[in-house]
Amino acid sequence: MVKTFVSAAVAAAAGIASAATAQSLPALASPDNHIRVTLNAADGALTYTIARDGKPVLLASDLGLQLAGADLASGLTVVASARPRPIADDYQMAVGKKRDISYRANEQTFSVQNARQQKMDIVFRVSNDGVAFRYIVAEPSLPLKKLVGERTSFALPTAAKAWLQPMSVAQTGWSNTNPSYEEHYQMEIPVGTRSPTQAGWVFPALFRTGAGTSATWLAISEASMDGSYQASRLAADSTGGKYSIGTPMAAEVYTNGGLLAEVEGTLTTPWRLIALGSLATVTNSTLGTDLAAPAIAFDKQLIKPGHASWSWAILKDDGTVYEVQKQFIDYAADMHWDYTLIDADWDRKIGYDRVKELATYAAGKGVGILVWYNSSGPWNKTEYSPKSQLLTHEQRVKEFKRLREIGVKGVKIDFFAGDGQSMIAYYVAILRDAADAGLLVNFHGATLPRGWSRTFPNLMTVEAVKGFEFTTFEQADQDKMPSHAAMLPFARNLFDPMDFTPMVFGDIPNIKRASRNGFELATSVLYLSGIQHFAETPAGMATVPDYVKNFLRELPRSWDDSRLVDGYPGKYAVIARRAGDTWYIAGINATDADKALTLDLSFVGGKQGVIIEDGAGQREFSQRGIAAGKKVAVTMKPHGGFVIKQ
Repeated sequence: MVKTFVSAAVAAAAGIASAATAQSLPALASPDNHIRVTLNAADGALTYTIARDGKPVLLASDLGLQLAGADLASGLTVVASARPRPIADDYQMAVGKKRDISYRANEQTFSVQNARQQKMDIVFRVSNDGVAFRYIVAEPSLPLKKLVGERTSFALPTAAKAWLQPMSVAQTGWSNTNPSYEEHYQMEIPVGTRSPTQAGWVFPALFRTGAGTSATWLAISEASMDGSYQASRLAADSTGGKYSIGTPMAAEVYTNGGLLAEVEGTLTTPWRLIALGSLATVTNSTLGTDLAAPAIAFDKQLIKPGHASWSWAILKDDGTVYEVQKQFIDYAADMHWDYTLIDADWDRKIGYDRVKELATYAAGKGVGILVWYNSSGPWNKTEYSPKSQLLTHEQRVKEFKRLREIGVKGVKIDFFAGDGQSMIAYYVAILRDAADAGLLVNFHGATLPRGWSRTFPNLMTVEAVKGFEFTTFEQADQDKMPSHAAMLPFARNLFDPMDFTPMVFGDIPNIKRASRNGFELATSVLYLSGIQHFAETPAGMATVPDYVKNFLRELPRSWDDSRLVDGYPGKYAVIARRAGDTWYIAGINATDADKALTLDLSFVGGKQGVIIEDGAGQREFSQRGIAAGKKVAVTMKPHGGFVIKQ
């Protein structure tokens, strides 16, 4: 798929070989003409700028690659530019904000060369919701393309604000399992603030330029990871508001594997993407999957998004025993949920034969079984098992075949080593082998998936977040949870499914809950995950009214459309999602005061509905009808929330 695209892009550039100079590089505009990107060449340096409605939102930012034997970041001239061409891509997503997606953009390829006449193509795309670009190096004088570094940067105006998550340092944390994208966000900080860790900042990175209704929001990330290139991040130092592409730390590799890209033939980088516009435009954007490679072949009958019961969230290791898992199967069946996840050490505490018994029992109740695996070889100190059973293609084929034979539907795979090229290749290899075996996949202790849910339809969800489990370990994490939760729809969960494992109504052992029950219920709609693993136990679910249980029983497994209704990163979020003709609107309030809103729900079509919101106490609910109309008034209590079905 990548080779086909590269050939088309190179052919377009070769077909219209009109030399371009620094003075003759017109801007490439979005289809609606609101966004323009301009390539600039001066004194051997390449930069690009982005404007929205004539106002700069990204200042002169660097371009270029440095390869062993080829400096393609300095001394460059533009030697050819293709005519802009329209891009039209219509595709479907089993897991995401929307089912049917239409991507429209304008694309232009620029060919550049250095003083040694070594060439590189830079492909730009501009859509109504952002800009993307990638590098293609097919230089025949370099049969082996070995990356040394990437010069790409993103220069923000100095008055801009940032919402960023620090990248944890490799080989730190519990049993040396970092990095796993599991830090708290720093919110609304001045651009140029240095990362508190040497490892930098993770994608997606959220920024705002300007203020009020004239503000432009930008979300910077990457997409289309085929295993040939490392996953990137923003470097720690961003002096003056210039954020540079950063690379993984040395330890973030598969054992004895490569850190940076090293490709024979053509080197094609992932897309660097900048979603931009109003907060609603950015939040509604699908650029993260628009730019991903098309889906591999996979049996559509096996792509079954759903909801799952899961004992480990509250019961921890003690719950991974046969009788408890049987209870959670019964719980899933009673809630009309699709799966039960059996977590770590099931092979030692339950065993393959008895898991087969559980799978057979579950199948009789319409429930599928998912099981946990430890991804790791020697790259961390974890001891949970099954461990080191998926390291090679041959191991995976054997193990996945065994799982299918005993009736298992999918795997949760944990404890990866980071973002090095060899580790990204390991993820991709697992996804392909699981697809061949007809298994669904959930990655934990993992990287951001960067559009993989489009390319690999069997990828249901990925953790890559400081999720619910952390709020059960330390009170400090529980206390930060509301603002963290209100940040996630605008960053981590922006393009990719997220296994936050939400929702608890009862007690968390040794922890004082920070949220109200309305807040917890709202996360069932607010967060996108192909399989939503609910943290609540049968005992906790027994405490809520029947109308809450019925809401969760009937909650759709996937969505046809989504849109931001209102919100502000880290403070509150109201998002609407549609399944068929029914809209579900969910809101959470992370602040310490009441939040009164008048919601414009004209898109619903003036139907009557029902709202479930917080009652008088932290653990109480209330329910009321909503009259047909375009405006709905709601008041969210501090750390509270609501759901509307209309």
